[in-house]
Amino acid sequence: MLPQTIERDEVERIDRYPTRTGARTAHIERPDPTVWGRIESEELTTFDRDGFAVVEDLLGPDEVALFGAEISRLAADPALAEDDRLIVEKASRRVRSIFEVHKLSGAVADLVRESRVAGLARQVLGSEVYLHQTRINYMPGFRGTGFYWHSDFETWHAEDGMPSPRAVSLSIALTDNHPVNGSLMVMPGSHRTFVPCHGSTPAEHYRESLQEQEIGVPSTDDIATLASKYGIMQFTGRAGSALLFDSNIMHGSSNNITPFPRSNIFLVFNSVENALEEPFAAPARRPTYIGSRDFTPV
Repeated sequence: MLPQTIERDEVERIDRYPTRTGARTAHIERPDPTVWGRIESEELTTFDRDGFAVVEDLLGPDEVALFGAEISRLAADPALAEDDRLIVEKASRRVRSIFEVHKLSGAVADLVRESRVAGLARQVLGSEVYLHQTRINYMPGFRGTGFYWHSDFETWHAEDGMPSPRAVSLSIALTDNHPVNGSLMVMPGSHRTFVPCHGSTPAEHYRESLQEQEIGVPSTDDIATLASKYGIMQFTGRAGSALLFDSNIMHGSSNNITPFPRSNIFLVFNSVENALEEPFAAPARRPTYIGSRDFTPV
């Protein structure tokens, strides 16, 4: 009997990070490395251990003022009012995020290509990198809504088809990050543990999740276990400082009820060797302004 021919599209993919399951499953110890390249910057020496690194004064005061004016301009641009890339707060309807900011701002487009920015990602990921996602995050005073604990990679794997956590995010502060105004919290070392999430992904889930994520978040037991094991660190510092962090690290932020607003430029770099496939746990791809499929190196 002749062997049966199997079409390439019919070959079942191996999913090493199964999530959005029907039943709760055990945590997965990450089989992939954290650092794929060679670390040259002093600020990144602890990245492999902690899953993040703080870069002080990535932007100077003049640059902070320039980008602060840029993000204010975009938030007030009437041409973006009905654009899907602009996300508003669920309750207050104030601007929460603007996606594809590198396509809306020439200044941001120039910044992402600089070696002090993209070069950090290349060191960690050990390859050329492309922009998986860019956005501005706004957290206004008094009513700014935080982000519940989550791993970005869980969503990017489930809904965008990112095969492995060979991606990093760079959050550049444009306002001072205080302990009280909703600054980002991370669990050092948690990037080594992948937490599968319970439940299935509804169609067009991104429309709700960008305002308030309920699918693809860990349980309170998961959070308690990780926090007990790894602890929690908060990213604070003056405007212009930045946080580079692994795509799988557990992180989140609380609401901002202070008068002090918080905003940042958020850039996600993925390795060109980790290009997106079809979603692993969603019925369809998300729009490209959320998960880019332009794998051109920056």
